Amino acid sequence: MGSVQSLALLIGRIMLAAIFVISGYDKVRNFAGTVSYIASKGLPLPEAGAVLAIVVELGFGVLLILGLKTRWAALVLAAFTLAAAYLFHAFWAMPDAQKMMQSLMFQKNLAIVGGLLALAVAGAGAFSIDRR
Repeated sequence: MGSVQSLALLIGRIMLAAIFVISGYDKVRNFAGTVSYIASKGLPLPEAGAVLAIVVELGFGVLLILGLKTRWAALVLAAFTLAAAYLFHAFWAMPDAQKMMQSLMFQKNLAIVGGLLALAVAGAGAFSIDRR
């Protein structure tokens, strides 16, 4: 694999991981709000869900940045993001005033899943711990 492709994979990993690392950090900073939001969706054990979201977003986001266990990290983040799209952006069940925004959020999550699946197939590239 050439250096241009490896550089593109590095940039792609960082850009994909950034949304998870930032979101996970925000969940730590506002844990009570995160728990409240999860509870508002009617999900069981919102505290455990918040901890799980933090671990997945921060932990696997950092793995993606480092290029460590990249294929597995991308797959875990893809599954997490797909579940989040369904559970938190169910535009089909929203009032009309919220449908457009939630549809956009759902589609954004699907696009992220697509990028993560591509990364799971391509691997981390030369600029990664996986390659060392």
